[in-house]
Amino acid sequence: MAELTAIASQVRRDIVRMVHGASSGHPGGSLGCADFLTALYFKVMKHNPAFVMDAPGEDVFVLSNGHISPVFYSVLARSGYFDVKELATFRKLNTRLQGHPATHEHLPGVRIASGSLGQGMSVAIGAALTKRLNGEDTLVYSLHGDGELDEGQIWEAVMFAAHHKVDNLIATIDWNGQQIDGPTDKVMALGNIGDKFKAFGWLTLEMNGNDMDEVVATLEKAKTMTRQGQPIAIMMHTAMGKGVDFMEGTHEWHGIAPNDEQLAKALSQLPETLGDY
Repeated sequence: MAELTAIASQVRRDIVRMVHGASSGHPGGSLGCADFLTALYFKVMKHNPAFVMDAPGEDVFVLSNGHISPVFYSVLARSGYFDVKELATFRKLNTRLQGHPATHEHLPGVRIASGSLGQGMSVAIGAALTKRLNGEDTLVYSLHGDGELDEGQIWEAVMFAAHHKVDNLIATIDWNGQQIDGPTDKVMALGNIGDKFKAFGWLTLEMNGNDMDEVVATLEKAKTMTRQGQPIAIMMHTAMGKGVDFMEGTHEWHGIAPNDEQLAKALSQLPETLGDY
């Protein structure tokens, strides 16, 4: 797992540099999900950087909480979907790397526009049903924020997936306890998210999303639970801002950019392992 951990460190460097360079973006959730997306794209998921939109014979990933685009773009670039140097254009005028992923930009690896929260679960279910109708043995993975679960569409989709036995879907919830307006318990308490998914008829797992060994092991276990008549949800506990001490565990870094001094401090805590863009 040392190689994956090294990649995740570089991804975190990319995140803080991208957001700093644009003077805007969402570093907190991106940093927290770096281990998960690194494990998914570099170890767990069957995918091909020679991008084809409908992904025949490949697993598919759906990013629902699209504001964490910095981590998504970094992992796509580092796994070969487009040149790493393009990360320097993040949120710039006419870039393909918009603040929220957009399909009309034709960026390889992006299959849905995910600027509006709450829609990704429905899209992931549709993709999973398509895979099933096509007779594929591939899987669909999705990622959602815990604050995003405030959206009612999520729960309609969760109910639909259980009823229709969408058992080639593995949805992960980034349960960091923070959203843009503050701690989720203060904005609108979510209770036990895992119990909610179980009550809706899903199989559930929990993991520390900032422990690479546990992330890989849990994702691999989830794969063995597919095709048993129930969709699968992973409750992923992370620290918002993970890897940068002054960003960790607070909603204040949900959507602001570090200044020059803060960038330097952040980079001093994140080893450069693959070379900066």
